[in-house]
Amino acid sequence: MKDILQTTPQTQKVNTGVTEPGAVATGLADVLADTYRLMYKTHAYHWNVEGPLFYSLHHLTEEQYENLFEAADELAERIRALGSLAPMSLGEICERSVIKDADGTPDAREMVEELAADHERIAYRMHALVELAGKSNDPVTDDMATARSAFHEKAAWMLRSIAAE
Repeated sequence: MKDILQTTPQTQKVNTGVTEPGAVATGLADVLADTYRLMYKTHAYHWNVEGPLFYSLHHLTEEQYENLFEAADELAERIRALGSLAPMSLGEICERSVIKDADGTPDAREMVEELAADHERIAYRMHALVELAGKSNDPVTDDMATARSAFHEKAAWMLRSIAAE
């Protein structure tokens, strides 16, 4: 009998009526990478923000990184439900993501502006995933991506409102 601890994760054949499960899983892996990378970036800014808006930014970023962490788990589980493997290395997360690290140490305004732009990038990619999920007869991913896009659009709006002069 094979040792149960030596079981390697496998892709699985699933029959849920999704016509392009591999393509949808790839799109999900991309937005999972974005979500995970933005979660870390938001958390790092949460730790390091300074200035007159410290308290409000510290709490806003905490709400956002906690939401992003939960979303990453949901996205990964959807990938698995479609029969694929979720990304398993930070290298793959970085390769897939459109979210980039800051150059240097940004001040509070730069942090807010970068995070707002990052949320907009992810919302844009979520819109593409909604379209792909619709064409692939995948209402579950469609709903998930629509809800995640709404979160990112609201987060960008809130951050841009803080940065407005």
